[in-house]
Amino acid sequence: MIVLHGLKACDTCRKALKLLSLQGHDVRLRDLRDDPVTRAEVADWHDALGDTMLNTRSMTWRGLPEEVRAGDSVTLMVAHPALIKRPVVDTDTTLHLGWTQATRAALGLTD
Repeated sequence: MIVLHGLKACDTCRKALKLLSLQGHDVRLRDLRDDPVTRAEVADWHDALGDTMLNTRSMTWRGLPEEVRAGDSVTLMVAHPALIKRPVVDTDTTLHLGWTQATRAALGLTD
């Protein structure tokens, strides 16, 4: 089973879900607002994926005061799931960040 950790309102997450389903993968979308992440989950993802998982281009980020932005990135992503770059693709054996060509290739997908 592949789990897409993202937001149900996210166009990229919906595209990923659709393509994975069409190509026969057992996949589900975990909406991070409906099923919040734990600090341990985000810390593990951050250890594996690095600082690139903090989405500093989002409207949520732009709306945060500077002193909040300066805080710990894991704490910020737990408090504001929209700050997690989407989707985090969990295949049980690997994690991928974003719906990039490299992610699709690693999953053996064709566009």
